[in-house]
Amino acid sequence: MDLLAFLTGLVTDLAASPWVYAVVFAVCTIDGFFPPVPSETVVVGAATIASATGEPVLLLLIGVAAVGAIAGDNIAYLLGRTIGTTRFRWMRTSRVASALDWARRGLEHRGALLIFTARYIPVGRIAVNMTAGATGYPPRRFVLLSVAAGITWAAYSALFGVVAGRWLHDQPLLAIALAVAVAALFGWIVDVVLRRVLARTTASAPAESESDLVDARV
Repeated sequence: MDLLAFLTGLVTDLAASPWVYAVVFAVCTIDGFFPPVPSETVVVGAATIASATGEPVLLLLIGVAAVGAIAGDNIAYLLGRTIGTTRFRWMRTSRVASALDWARRGLEHRGALLIFTARYIPVGRIAVNMTAGATGYPPRRFVLLSVAAGITWAAYSALFGVVAGRWLHDQPLLAIALAVAVAALFGWIVDVVLRRVLARTTASAPAESESDLVDARV
Protein backbone atom coordinates (compact mmCIF):
# COMPACT_ATOMS: atom_id res chain seq x y z
CA MET A 1 0.00 0.00 0.00
CA ASP A 2 1.48 3.38 -0.98
CA LEU A 3 1.70 6.33 1.37
CA LEU A 4 -1.18 8.23 -0.27
CA ALA A 5 -3.60 5.32 0.07
CA PHE A 6 -2.45 4.65 3.63
CA LEU A 7 -2.99 8.26 4.77
CA THR A 8 -6.36 8.52 3.02
CA GLY A 9 -7.52 5.31 4.69
CA LEU A 10 -6.18 6.45 8.06
CA VAL A 11 -8.06 9.76 7.90
CA THR A 12 -11.23 7.96 6.83
CA ASP A 13 -10.97 5.50 9.73
CA LEU A 14 -10.22 8.24 12.28
CA ALA A 15 -12.73 10.79 11.00
CA ALA A 16 -14.87 10.60 14.15
CA SER A 17 -11.88 10.41 16.51
CA PRO A 18 -9.87 13.29 18.01
CA TRP A 19 -6.78 11.55 16.64
CA VAL A 20 -7.67 12.72 13.15
CA TYR A 21 -6.55 16.23 14.11
CA ALA A 22 -3.18 14.91 15.27
CA VAL A 23 -2.73 13.09 11.96
CA VAL A 24 -3.67 16.19 9.94
CA PHE A 25 -1.33 18.38 11.98
CA ALA A 26 1.58 15.94 11.65
CA VAL A 27 1.11 15.47 7.91
CA CYS A 28 0.80 19.21 7.21
CA THR A 29 3.89 19.94 9.30
CA ILE A 30 6.06 17.23 7.74
CA ASP A 31 4.94 18.13 4.23
CA GLY A 32 6.39 21.61 4.77
CA PHE A 33 9.92 20.20 4.50
CA PHE A 34 9.48 16.62 3.22
CA PRO A 35 7.64 16.55 -0.15
CA PRO A 36 6.61 12.86 -0.34
CA VAL A 37 3.98 13.46 2.37
CA PRO A 38 0.76 14.58 0.59
CA SER A 39 -0.84 17.12 2.94
CA GLU A 40 -3.34 18.41 0.37
CA THR A 41 -4.77 14.93 -0.04
CA VAL A 42 -5.20 14.45 3.71
CA VAL A 43 -6.89 17.84 4.27
CA VAL A 44 -9.12 17.47 1.23
CA GLY A 45 -10.07 13.94 2.23
CA ALA A 46 -10.86 14.90 5.80
CA ALA A 47 -12.93 17.88 4.65
CA THR A 48 -14.84 15.68 2.21
CA ILE A 49 -15.79 13.32 5.02
CA ALA A 50 -16.64 16.26 7.31
CA SER A 51 -19.07 17.71 4.77
CA ALA A 52 -20.88 14.40 4.52
CA THR A 53 -20.88 13.24 8.15
CA GLY A 54 -20.15 16.28 10.31
CA GLU A 55 -16.94 14.70 11.62
CA PRO A 56 -14.26 15.91 11.95
CA VAL A 57 -15.35 19.46 12.83
CA LEU A 58 -14.60 21.49 9.72
CA LEU A 59 -13.44 24.75 11.34
CA LEU A 60 -11.19 22.87 13.75
CA LEU A 61 -9.81 20.85 10.86
CA ILE A 62 -8.96 24.04 8.95
CA GLY A 63 -7.30 25.53 12.03
CA VAL A 64 -5.18 22.45 12.69
CA ALA A 65 -4.16 22.20 9.01
CA ALA A 66 -3.22 25.88 8.96
CA VAL A 67 -1.07 25.62 12.11
CA GLY A 68 0.65 22.52 10.72
CA ALA A 69 1.32 24.20 7.37
CA ILE A 70 2.73 27.32 9.06
CA ALA A 71 4.97 25.19 11.28
CA GLY A 72 6.21 23.13 8.33
CA ASP A 73 7.00 26.18 6.20
CA ASN A 74 8.96 27.79 9.02
CA ILE A 75 10.89 24.58 9.65
CA ALA A 76 11.88 24.61 5.96
CA TYR A 77 12.97 28.24 6.34
CA LEU A 78 15.07 27.36 9.40
CA LEU A 79 16.61 24.38 7.59
CA GLY A 80 17.62 26.64 4.72
CA ARG A 81 19.03 29.20 7.13
CA THR A 82 20.97 26.50 9.03
CA ILE A 83 22.24 24.09 6.37
CA GLY A 84 21.77 26.02 3.12
CA THR A 85 20.56 24.46 -0.11
CA THR A 86 23.61 22.55 -1.37
CA ARG A 87 24.87 20.50 1.57
CA PHE A 88 23.26 17.18 0.62
CA ARG A 89 23.59 15.29 -2.62
CA TRP A 90 19.84 15.25 -3.33
CA MET A 91 19.88 19.06 -3.24
CA ARG A 92 22.34 19.07 -6.14
CA THR A 93 20.28 16.91 -8.51
CA SER A 94 19.20 18.69 -11.68
CA ARG A 95 15.50 18.79 -10.74
CA VAL A 96 16.05 20.14 -7.23
CA ALA A 97 18.77 22.55 -8.36
CA SER A 98 16.45 23.90 -11.04
CA ALA A 99 13.66 24.44 -8.49
CA LEU A 100 16.05 26.18 -6.08
CA ASP A 101 17.40 28.42 -8.84
CA TRP A 102 13.83 29.36 -9.82
CA ALA A 103 13.07 30.13 -6.18
CA ARG A 104 16.22 32.23 -5.78
CA ARG A 105 15.45 34.34 -8.85
CA GLY A 106 11.84 34.75 -7.79
CA LEU A 107 12.76 35.87 -4.28
CA GLU A 108 15.03 38.55 -5.72
CA HIS A 109 12.19 40.20 -7.63
CA ARG A 110 8.86 39.21 -6.06
CA GLY A 111 9.64 37.69 -2.67
CA ALA A 112 6.28 38.25 -0.97
CA LEU A 113 4.29 37.01 -3.98
CA LEU A 114 6.45 33.92 -4.32
CA ILE A 115 6.37 32.92 -0.65
CA PHE A 116 2.61 33.35 -0.44
CA THR A 117 1.68 31.52 -3.65
CA ALA A 118 4.33 28.80 -3.38
CA ARG A 119 2.34 27.35 -0.46
CA TYR A 120 -0.08 26.06 -3.12
CA ILE A 121 2.67 24.22 -5.03
CA PRO A 122 3.68 20.98 -3.22
CA VAL A 123 7.40 20.86 -4.13
CA GLY A 124 7.74 24.55 -4.95
CA ARG A 125 6.97 25.68 -1.41
CA ILE A 126 9.88 23.68 0.02
CA ALA A 127 12.31 25.08 -2.55
CA VAL A 128 11.08 28.63 -1.92
CA ASN A 129 11.06 28.43 1.87
CA MET A 130 14.49 26.79 2.16
CA THR A 131 15.92 29.30 -0.31
CA ALA A 132 14.35 32.16 1.65
CA GLY A 133 16.16 30.94 4.74
CA ALA A 134 19.46 30.36 2.93
CA THR A 135 19.45 33.81 1.31
CA GLY A 136 18.60 35.70 4.48
CA TYR A 137 15.04 36.73 3.68
CA PRO A 138 13.82 38.80 6.70
CA PRO A 139 12.51 36.33 9.33
CA ARG A 140 9.67 38.52 10.60
CA ARG A 141 8.37 39.15 7.09
CA PHE A 142 8.62 35.45 6.27
CA VAL A 143 6.64 34.47 9.37
CA LEU A 144 3.84 36.91 8.54
CA LEU A 145 3.64 35.69 4.95
CA SER A 146 3.70 32.04 6.03
CA VAL A 147 0.84 32.66 8.46
CA ALA A 148 -1.31 34.28 5.76
CA ALA A 149 -0.42 31.57 3.24
CA GLY A 150 -1.04 28.72 5.69
CA ILE A 151 -4.49 29.95 6.67
CA THR A 152 -5.67 30.54 3.11
CA TRP A 153 -4.17 27.25 1.91
CA ALA A 154 -5.97 25.27 4.64
CA ALA A 155 -9.27 26.98 3.80
CA TYR A 156 -8.85 26.42 0.07
CA SER A 157 -8.00 22.73 0.53
CA ALA A 158 -11.02 22.24 2.78
CA LEU A 159 -13.24 24.05 0.28
CA PHE A 160 -12.51 21.53 -2.44
CA GLY A 161 -13.35 18.72 -0.05
CA VAL A 162 -16.61 20.34 1.08
CA VAL A 163 -17.83 20.99 -2.46
CA ALA A 164 -17.00 17.47 -3.62
CA GLY A 165 -18.44 15.92 -0.47
CA ARG A 166 -21.78 17.67 -0.86
CA TRP A 167 -21.95 17.01 -4.58
CA LEU A 168 -21.10 13.30 -4.24
CA HIS A 169 -22.21 12.68 -0.67
CA ASP A 170 -23.30 9.13 -1.48
CA GLN A 171 -19.91 8.25 -3.02
CA PRO A 172 -17.28 9.48 -0.54
CA LEU A 173 -14.27 7.80 -2.17
CA LEU A 174 -15.13 9.28 -5.56
CA ALA A 175 -15.65 12.66 -3.91
CA ILE A 176 -12.21 12.51 -2.31
CA ALA A 177 -10.56 11.50 -5.59
CA LEU A 178 -12.29 14.30 -7.50
CA ALA A 179 -11.47 16.94 -4.89
CA VAL A 180 -7.81 15.89 -4.78
CA ALA A 181 -7.58 16.01 -8.58
CA VAL A 182 -9.09 19.51 -8.71
CA ALA A 183 -6.79 20.74 -5.92
CA ALA A 184 -3.77 19.31 -7.77
CA LEU A 185 -4.89 21.00 -11.00
CA PHE A 186 -5.25 24.30 -9.15
CA GLY A 187 -1.73 23.95 -7.77
CA TRP A 188 -0.39 23.26 -11.27
CA ILE A 189 -2.15 26.35 -12.62
CA VAL A 190 -0.70 28.49 -9.83
CA ASP A 191 2.76 27.11 -10.64
CA VAL A 192 2.45 27.91 -14.37
CA VAL A 193 1.07 31.42 -13.80
CA LEU A 194 3.66 32.22 -11.13
CA ARG A 195 6.53 31.07 -13.33
CA ARG A 196 5.34 33.29 -16.17
CA VAL A 197 4.94 36.30 -13.89
CA LEU A 198 8.40 35.82 -12.44
CA ALA A 199 9.92 35.21 -15.88
CA ARG A 200 8.53 38.53 -17.13
CA THR A 201 9.73 40.29 -14.00
CA THR A 202 13.21 38.85 -14.34
CA ALA A 203 13.37 39.76 -18.02
CA SER A 204 12.32 43.36 -17.39
CA ALA A 205 14.68 43.89 -14.45
CA PRO A 206 17.89 44.40 -16.53
CA ALA A 207 16.11 46.89 -18.76
CA GLU A 208 14.86 48.84 -15.76
CA SER A 209 18.33 48.86 -14.21
CA GLU A 210 19.86 50.14 -17.44
CA SER A 211 17.23 52.88 -17.66
CA ASP A 212 17.94 53.94 -14.08
CA LEU A 213 21.66 54.12 -14.87
CA VAL A 214 21.04 56.35 -17.88
CA ASP A 215 18.81 58.63 -15.80
CA ALA A 216 21.48 58.85 -13.13
CA ARG A 217 24.11 59.87 -15.69
CA VAL A 218 21.84 62.52 -17.14
